[in-house]
Amino acid sequence: MSFNIINFAVTIIAFVLLYLLLNKYAFGPLFATMEKRREYVQSEIKKAEASRAESVQYLEDQKAALDTARKEAFGIVEQARQASSRQAEEIIHSARNEANRVKEDAVQQIESEKNKAITALRSEVSDMSVRIATKIIEKEIDPGSQKKLVDDYLKEIGDGQS
Repeated sequence: MSFNIINFAVTIIAFVLLYLLLNKYAFGPLFATMEKRREYVQSEIKKAEASRAESVQYLEDQKAALDTARKEAFGIVEQARQASSRQAEEIIHSARNEANRVKEDAVQQIESEKNKAITALRSEVSDMSVRIATKIIEKEIDPGSQKKLVDDYLKEIGDGQS
């Protein structure tokens, strides 16, 4: 094997020529496609990071909204409890007032009925007194008979009331 300079030069020229042709027609489009692919991967990574950041923000917003909803629900429950307590107190107060009013009405009605009964009794007693006086006047009787007559009428009054 001998070293032939012509073969060596032709090989170098062929290699350089092949490299230039490959660079123009194969490596250029290949590198351009690879660069586009690299840019695409970079943009997808950026989109994923943005999406992740958006998801984290959305999650925090949801947590805040959930906390707000819990606080509002607690507030509503507390308001309902207070309203029910106030309503119960109002109902009790109203019932007490109504009971007092009914009691006062009953006392007034009892007093009125008592007064009517006293008036009726007085009227009856006066009627009996008139009858007794009439009978005494009609009969002139001795003091013993008069006492017996008064006692009889008093018994009538006592039996009439029972």
